[in-house]
Amino acid sequence: MPDKVKFNIKNVHYAVFTEGAEPAWSTPVKIPGAVSFSLEPQGDVSPFYADGIVYYQSSANNGYTGDLEMALFPPEFLKEIYGVTEGATSKVLTENARVEPKPFALLFEEDGDTSGTKFVLYNCNATRPSRSFATTSESKEPQTQSISVTASPLENGNVLAMTQDSTPEETVSNWYKAVFVEGATA
Repeated sequence: MPDKVKFNIKNVHYAVFTEGAEPAWSTPVKIPGAVSFSLEPQGDVSPFYADGIVYYQSSANNGYTGDLEMALFPPEFLKEIYGVTEGATSKVLTENARVEPKPFALLFEEDGDTSGTKFVLYNCNATRPSRSFATTSESKEPQTQSISVTASPLENGNVLAMTQDSTPEETVSNWYKAVFVEGATA
């Protein structure tokens, strides 16, 4: 039975994109503490007029942009995606402005009233996490971190994949073991 409603983001993972003839990614790594993720489609519809009417329309799919809010982005994510280095003896994390962020796949799921949906955005780039600092008053309120994510099409045009009710259980249960690619064998 299909979901009637969707709620709650969870199980956010990232997998570093590796260069090669075919798209490939490292093994997905979990980022705990998902708070929210908003995605907006990118692209427009371009009408072509002839004979006094819209004769033809083309639609561009340029992927998605959005903001991913997490409780905290772990040091492993900062090191793998943004090239943050850790001092061998000091264990201090250092960010270098000359290091380019690495592209990655972003995997996550959304609960539903029956089965939910698992997603993968194949080709993401992201801004560094925003940081917010506030004093503690009568009650402690956690400060979250956000990144702006841009998901662009791969060379083959793929942007996003998602499960549905009829997705085989084997595919659903293996979702976070490797980035899903149609036709690939695990």
